[in-house]
Amino acid sequence: MELKVSTRSHAGHALVVIAGEIDLYTAPHLQSEFTRLLQEGPGRVVIDMSAVDFCDSTGMNVLLSALKRMKERGGTLEVAAPRPAVQKILQVTGLDSVFTVHDEVPQEFLSAEKS
Repeated sequence: MELKVSTRSHAGHALVVIAGEIDLYTAPHLQSEFTRLLQEGPGRVVIDMSAVDFCDSTGMNVLLSALKRMKERGGTLEVAAPRPAVQKILQVTGLDSVFTVHDEVPQEFLSAEKS
């Protein structure tokens, strides 16, 4: 399955919208997107996972790596709107206590898209 990643930046924040499956085959694409994004230096990154059907351990490692790099810069990386299957992976692995997880994309990111 194909992985689609799009990023919108606004006022030092970035919203990363991911659609598809994050696995051994698609994780390198996501990793390269995070590498590119982090070079821009946003202070806050929110990952919209509402269209992610599946995420394996490789995908979780990409997210953890991005989180670590954001924290090293004094920034934050948050997960928003994970589907039940992804939410379960976060809970089973304990990563729901590592990431800030939102039930939906924070309102300030939605209103930034409209302005």
